[in-house]
This record gives sequence, structure tokens and C-alpha cells, in this order.
Amino acid sequence: MSNALHIPHTRLADDAPVTCSTCAACCCQLEVMLITDTGVPGRFIDSDEWGAEVMRRLDDGWCAALDRDTMRCTIYEVRPLICREFEMGAPECLEERRGLDTIYR
Repeated sequence: MSNALHIPHTRLADDAPVTCSTCAACCCQLEVMLITDTGVPGRFIDSDEWGAEVMRRLDDGWCAALDRDTMRCTIYEVRPLICREFEMGAPECLEERRGLDTIYR
């Protein structure tokens, strides 16, 4: 691969503060089942292979409700229950953040 085409990879410092504003929204690549009605607009809902309602993801794998410019949720006030329970700084959050080191390699 040519260096001219290589996108530099930036690793988060191990002691970087855990806040949504210092994150690449890696949790927004996870499968999100809609198990309660929070008011998610229909344009963001899809069905999985078993017919369950899930958050729609675009071809790039990211949640359709994610603003790609700000990396913020565009439906934060009506986000799914799973998103509400995915606590910032919880072990699951930290594991997803660690996964950023390999996601674009």
C-alpha cells in the first residue's frame, strides 16, 4: 500500500478521559434491537433476519441515526433503550473503545 493512500491511525491514550465527546461513537456500530417503544422514527428502523425490529445501519455499518459530521446521535431524546443503558465508561463501553485500535486496519 502506498503511503499517499494511507490514512494515519490515531490511537486513543490509555488514560484518555471517557466522554462521548472524545469518542468515535464506536457503540453506534453495534446491533441495536428495539425492545421497547421510545419513539424512534420509522426511517431508522429495520428488521433483522428473524423479523425483529432493529436500528437501521447504513452500508458503512454505522447506525443510520448517527450524524457523521459530529458523531452524535440525531435522535438522542428518543434513542432505543439499549442505547440508553449502554453507559459511558462501563466495561462494555471501554471494550468497544479499545476496539478502535484495530477497526480501520
